[in-house]
Amino acid sequence: MAGLRLGPLLRYVDWDTGGSATIWVEADRPCTAEVRCADGAGGSTRTFQVSGHHYALVPVTGLTPGTTTTYEVLLDGVLVWPVADSGFPPSTVSTPAVGGGSGRPAPGLRVTFGSCRQAAPPADQRGPHGADALDTLAAQLAADPEAIRPDVLLLLGDQVYADQLSRDTRRWLAARRDLREAPGAQVADYEEYTRLYYESWLDPEIRWLLSTVPSLHIFDDHDVIDDWNTSAAWLAEMRATPWWPERVLSGLMSYWVHQHLGNLSPAELAADPLYAAVRDTPDGTDVLRTFAARADADPASVRWSYRRDFGRTRLLMVDTRAARVLAEDGRAMLDPAEQSWLRENALSGHGGYDHLLIGSSLPWLMPPLIHDAEVWNAALCRGERGPRWARIGEDLRRRSDLEHWAAFPSSFEALSDLIEEVGTGPRAPATVCVLSGDVHHAYVAEPRIPSTSRVFQLTCSPVHNSIHTAVKLGFRLGWSRVGRWLGRGFSRHGRTGRPPLSWRRTGGPWFGNQLMTLALVGRDARLRLDQTRKGRSGARLVTVLDRELTDAE
Repeated sequence: MAGLRLGPLLRYVDWDTGGSATIWVEADRPCTAEVRCADGAGGSTRTFQVSGHHYALVPVTGLTPGTTTTYEVLLDGVLVWPVADSGFPPSTVSTPAVGGGSGRPAPGLRVTFGSCRQAAPPADQRGPHGADALDTLAAQLAADPEAIRPDVLLLLGDQVYADQLSRDTRRWLAARRDLREAPGAQVADYEEYTRLYYESWLDPEIRWLLSTVPSLHIFDDHDVIDDWNTSAAWLAEMRATPWWPERVLSGLMSYWVHQHLGNLSPAELAADPLYAAVRDTPDGTDVLRTFAARADADPASVRWSYRRDFGRTRLLMVDTRAARVLAEDGRAMLDPAEQSWLRENALSGHGGYDHLLIGSSLPWLMPPLIHDAEVWNAALCRGERGPRWARIGEDLRRRSDLEHWAAFPSSFEALSDLIEEVGTGPRAPATVCVLSGDVHHAYVAEPRIPSTSRVFQLTCSPVHNSIHTAVKLGFRLGWSRVGRWLGRGFSRHGRTGRPPLSWRRTGGPWFGNQLMTLALVGRDARLRLDQTRKGRSGARLVTVLDRELTDAE
């Protein structure tokens, strides 16, 4: 009899018709996975196999727009979800009210987002990072069935940490192989990646939350390794190590299975030749491995970025890791095809949406001192001050994680120009928001550009991690007048000039485990930031910011 190994995860929910969804599961053997909803909707599909694991992305059809229905998961006709006596409410699928003939107003959208989540330890153990914000959100929602839930979770990178493992996972690895051999206490292959997802997604609160709130994902560096693709020199060094090829292929394969597939709509899945090939063979490992090798060798041949429209809100989730151009004389955050994709999708239907959200794991607008330091460092690394400074610059780049949009000056300027173009004129959306994580703190920044739209950099991180006190002080310095003065010194030394635009911080910085939520209704936008707090009865989320974004200044 087949058993449920991981999941279910509610991934795609259709905002065009409100009639379909996808639910991801892993079973412990080949079987037929089926979803049955209380309202009669449902669907089924056979599992596919990768490296001895059995997965299914079940298409659910026949849902009624504007309703919430409970669902069950069956494997070969046997009920495996919900788990008996779990203590959690039933898992549900909620669909938006759509259709002009319904007489209902256009639905609002609640987007909760964050990044950098190391798996929380079991409830009876204490971890080094404090309470997990996502775990705490799940507990609060489960305890209050009437609470307003997010319409979608945006997980903006570092969903798993392949290079920073828990004690339990290190012990598991030590029983499997000799940790004295590279890569040591880091994951080495696909099977070890699956351990990370089990550790993270089998947490009872997280498992229930992901079964009932749709989630969209994108990777960042720790999903593969710290500083992934930071420079051409870094990549050359990694490719020279004997363990790297298996690591990067396994990272891309496991990301495709566990995260990327669920980002796609049923129509996109139906048109995807890789998905068809993996499902059409008894064992899709070699097919997927060939794809991952091509994606690593020729990043421009693969697109991990994607677009989702939620009524009159457009989300463009952008790959800022694998799509890079690393040659120092042509460094770019996005390769030309990816840059064209972003531009085309931001401008197509311009005037047909009220809000544009650009999901970028790495922030566009950073503290000015850090921005200037990254532009200066990029100039050093491309040889503007000679070979000696270029070597110093490469060392600084890796030690200090100088790899955000500012470290790719032409890409920073292209994104800034695109945002100004989208946000200007009578057809401009009410807001253009860049949603980011990575930097282990939260803040709101606004550029000084002559746009019609309100434009924001909204950064929220970590969901469950921590930051050294010295780094906190560095980020605070980065926003200060002294920091701006120091940044101008970097600019003079690197002969880089002033940035193409200026910006100011209008919220934060906030440090701690946290989540941001955007509530979008019509052309109005409201932002909330919630942080975890420990109390006698356990962790809770406390609102530290609640602000209208579309109010006139």
